[in-house]
Amino acid sequence: MADRLQEAKARQVYLVLRDRIVSGAMIFGARLPNENDLARVHGVSRVTVRRALGELQREHLIERRRSAGTRVVYRPSPARMTADISGVLANLADMGRSTKVQLLSFDYVQASGAAAEALGARAHESLQRSVRVRSVDGLPFSYLLAHVPERIGVTFSAKDLADRPLLELLERSGVKVERATQRISAGLAAPDVARALGVKTGSPLIELVRTVYDRDGRGVGHLHALYRPDRYSFEFDLVRSGGARKKSWSALPLALRKPPRKSKSSANIPFICAKGETPCRTSTIDSVAANSCNRPRSRPLPLRAARSLRRRFCAPKAAP
Repeated sequence: MADRLQEAKARQVYLVLRDRIVSGAMIFGARLPNENDLARVHGVSRVTVRRALGELQREHLIERRRSAGTRVVYRPSPARMTADISGVLANLADMGRSTKVQLLSFDYVQASGAAAEALGARAHESLQRSVRVRSVDGLPFSYLLAHVPERIGVTFSAKDLADRPLLELLERSGVKVERATQRISAGLAAPDVARALGVKTGSPLIELVRTVYDRDGRGVGHLHALYRPDRYSFEFDLVRSGGARKKSWSALPLALRKPPRKSKSSANIPFICAKGETPCRTSTIDSVAANSCNRPRSRPLPLRAARSLRRRFCAPKAAP
């Protein structure tokens, strides 16, 4: 019983220190306090601290030397993947082209479980099942379990799936992708997932479940993805919206995402203004509207967003 308690305490110290290292709170080369100080801070014994440090050393996060003490040797991946949660379908294809994939398995199975329910598949139907691992700069960051209805899956091979993004293959088969729903939560690494991602069994991971639908509302793809949180993250921008008394936060569309700029400029604002209107040259233009001007004309802004921007930033053109 005492050994289990000590192991649990060591695990707790390990997780706290690991989180500080991986998050960047303790950068490469930073020295950790000695064992006595760590034991006092965490309220544990030196033996417990030594166990925790040993685990960090086995993961190559720290280096321990008798004369030099303990220092951080972990370097975060320079190419950490970040996905815009407001541009789901656009990011699916972009990520597929900017990363490398390893296909671990590819077969057809009888429809069952959450994937079958999401895709509306009956028990006698078959689903294509694939498992892939995506990497960037040679470092694995995602474990992807995908199911596709057999009628669609037969249009591409295992080699196609190893070379091309799944969304691209769906559209190549003639599917007209319309929308997707997704749920993001936290999960733990099972043994097979842990081996593929290079983490310990039970390590915390970002869990995403996504179902893609066609224009008729039929499920055409189901994805259960697990991501290493030290190499992947989700983000989205928020904007205040609503009436004066009922203001709330809303996700800013990808088209309106503000890119880095060197200087303030409203030269592109006329793109969102209708004929007969002229842009209001105020400093607020740069805070939101200028970002919409980088959107190609072949992909116009949603009607509601365009109207809202015109009301805020455009005024009737003065008579000549």
